[in-house]
Amino acid sequence: MTDGRAGDRAADRPEEGAGDRPDRAHRRPPGVDDATVEAVGKVTEALEATERARGHLYSFHQMTGRSDLLLGEAVELLREAGHTGEAELLETEVLGRNVIPGHWTFQIVEGYDSHYYKPFARLEELVRDRLTGGLKHLYEAEMKEARRTHGHPAHTARPDTRPPGAARPGTAPPGG
Repeated sequence: MTDGRAGDRAADRPEEGAGDRPDRAHRRPPGVDDATVEAVGKVTEALEATERARGHLYSFHQMTGRSDLLLGEAVELLREAGHTGEAELLETEVLGRNVIPGHWTFQIVEGYDSHYYKPFARLEELVRDRLTGGLKHLYEAEMKEARRTHGHPAHTARPDTRPPGAARPGTAPPGG
């Protein structure tokens, strides 16, 4: 009996006689055409752009929170310096204020994640599963295969492959 992880490990191992070819996780399944590979790649690229936007949103969340904490310190310093009117003005009007009506930044992040990011991520995976067998970065893998120089030591298909005649990692070169 095998567990689900065995298949994952098998996809990462070099195949018998595979030579310097991409692993199974980066080879087009039979029957999948160029237009499909390109279209699925574009869906994944769109999700990656969303991932970057999400990262910026989290930066906005953390930077705004840090700003509010710094402002709290500034309010205390103003108060200690005898500027109670200015301290109270900042404390009342800005400290702890919603960044948009009814929302602190954590609520914006939560809304983005649940309303946009998670559905998009689920559907990107569903499209990949249905159209390319769930393979990730198939478009890029094929671009790599088309652009690399076969036989060049810095252009191998997989991390575990060596060009013909290259020494195994950790072994001395011939005559050394």
